[in-house]
Parts: sequence; structure tokens; C-alpha cells
Amino acid sequence: MQQSEKTLIWIGSSKKDLIVFPEDVKNVFAYALHLAQHGEKHLDAKPLKGFGGAKTLEVVEDHQGGTYRAVYTVKFEGYVYVLHCFQKKSKKGIATPKPDMDKIRARLKDAELLHQELMR
Repeated sequence: MQQSEKTLIWIGSSKKDLIVFPEDVKNVFAYALHLAQHGEKHLDAKPLKGFGGAKTLEVVEDHQGGTYRAVYTVKFEGYVYVLHCFQKKSKKGIATPKPDMDKIRARLKDAELLHQELMR
């Protein structure tokens, strides 16, 4: 059975941030989001730690010595919300830096409020 395409919604500056990424990185993230819109998951999409479950996902792509990340949620029926796209600048470990985690949490709350509005 064909699943209908979920609506893609960009939260905050996530789309503007993604647009400046290298073309190869944009292509990987665009494909991951396309799959999410169709109820599928990119091979590189992993649940983001600290968000209790597999509904908030992160795709990581390395490009010419830089690491880029896109975080989105499929938590809300019928929608994919892109929460944050960024280049990881920290050289300490692979963990997502706290300021980025705080931004993701805040944008997830924004997505929840927006979703409630859309469902009225």
C-alpha cells in the first residue's frame, strides 16, 4: 500500500542553514528527508540520543574534513519537521555540542506548538 507523502516543515533557520552546505551534503540530507516523508529511514539516520526514542533522528555526513548534521522528527503524524541543520565545529568527541542540543530541544517544542495549531 502506497503511503501518502508527509508534509515537510522547516523550523527556525534550518532550511537557510542547509542551503549553504556543500552540494554533496545537501543531496544526502535531501534524500534522507525525502525518505522520511514517505515513511522510510535513510541508512545513516540514527535516533538522536537524549530524545527518548526513535522519532527524532539525526543524519551525519562528513565532507572534506567537516562534519554536517541534520536533525528532524517524525513524531507528529503526517509531518516531518526539520529541527536543525549545522556543521559540527567542536573537535571534542562525536557528541552533539550542548548549544546545538539546546537549540534542538527548543525547536522540538516549537514544532509541537505549530503542530497543535495545524491540527485545529
